[in-house]
Amino acid sequence: MKLNCVIIEDEPLARNLMVEYVKKVPTLTLLNAFSNPLEALEALHTLPVDVLFLDVQMPEITGISLLKVMKKRPLVVLTTAYSEYALEGYELDVVDYLLKPITFERFLKAVDKITQRLETELKVVASEPQAASTPPFVFVKDGTKLVKVKLDEILYVEGLKDYVTIHTPTQKIVTLQRMKALEEQLPAEKFIRIHNSYIVAMNAIDVIHKNEVQVGPVSLPIGDTYGKAFKEFIDKNHIQ
Repeated sequence: MKLNCVIIEDEPLARNLMVEYVKKVPTLTLLNAFSNPLEALEALHTLPVDVLFLDVQMPEITGISLLKVMKKRPLVVLTTAYSEYALEGYELDVVDYLLKPITFERFLKAVDKITQRLETELKVVASEPQAASTPPFVFVKDGTKLVKVKLDEILYVEGLKDYVTIHTPTQKIVTLQRMKALEEQLPAEKFIRIHNSYIVAMNAIDVIHKNEVQVGPVSLPIGDTYGKAFKEFIDKNHIQ
């Protein structure tokens, strides 16, 4: 994992040392090293920074104050000669706090903490439950059989009392089921009810004319009750 780094340090010797340390670590890539924190703040809006090594004591603005005004922060490691800023730094969720003079061994420990933090965050994201996706098919009862019907093959559904007929390019499947129950099984972004007796697949619509839709050679009426919802559905899906 390559991490893009920025250094903000007003002291030339300390800045050069941090640059040298970063260049020694294969997993770190130095984007820039700034002596002026205000210039750095401007650059941080556009640079793809993963890690910021930030000095605390600087003339124009302290590193702590700089952190407080940053809307989006990368992972931050504070560097300073003064230990009294440590508590405030950790309250701002910094990864580590390096006291000067900084040895390379101590720098490597900070890099290890950065890696551990990133690995933990990735594990949390990976463990979060994913939204359940709609299966690409439905099972319907046809006599004594359960028939799997692929959603992308359904042209439209026709209802008559307690029965529905599912029309596909190759067959008609009649099943004992109410329209409402089947409607709830179909993904709302792909199917729209246009009439008490009809549900139509968006991809199957060839022509819309006044109060009808054309699906292949078949014309299906748009009921008054469903007209407004159908128009909104069409507008949302950019069908002209």
